[in-house]
Amino acid sequence: MNRNLLYIEDDPDIGKWLQGDLSDRGYQVVWLTSGDRAGEHMPHTDLVLMDVMLPGLDGFTVGQRMKKEYPHVPILMLSARASIEDKLHGLHFADDYVTKPFHPDELAARIEVLLRRAEKSTSAVVQLRHLQVFPEENRMIDTRNDEEIILTGKQFQIFSYLLRHSNQILTKEQIFEAVWGEPYIEGDKTLMVHIRHLREKIESDPGNPEIIETIRGIGYRVKP
Repeated sequence: MNRNLLYIEDDPDIGKWLQGDLSDRGYQVVWLTSGDRAGEHMPHTDLVLMDVMLPGLDGFTVGQRMKKEYPHVPILMLSARASIEDKLHGLHFADDYVTKPFHPDELAARIEVLLRRAEKSTSAVVQLRHLQVFPEENRMIDTRNDEEIILTGKQFQIFSYLLRHSNQILTKEQIFEAVWGEPYIEGDKTLMVHIRHLREKIESDPGNPEIIETIRGIGYRVKP
């Protein structure tokens, strides 16, 4: 499987050498000399390699913006700046920090580690509108502000069940029995109350929900 790397480096000699080396190793490499047009390539990028010293916006600024918009794309910083302050600054958002000069074999090994980690992480993440859901961790992030949405155990179980059956209309009975493990009693408002509180936490407009739809007379549905 071809891996798409975005490489941002303004030094023409280093850029040409590393692009050639990584291409020889089987990567598809897009090389830019500044971060100005990086956003155009991010939707198709599996990993970013980036120098710190760039014309215009520096690598720290460009990298932070990338990470906020594409949190699952690993970023590897390359820099001759080897101070602990610079490394800590870079690692605040980047996934690795390699100082120049470096051996191409070591860099390739670090790239593979980051790609494997990203593949494993991505497989366990569900993106649903402004929600980023980590089912195995019982965790949810609102990507509009990068803040975690704190759900109760039952709220997360309800949402996870709906998510596992996304685009399916589920009856109140199905949801209640799956989450509580007890028979649903007609007229019981417990599920309805939990879903109302859940919507208050995850919907942009709880009064007009777009994530958890009510299917009148039947139950609920989450649309992907």
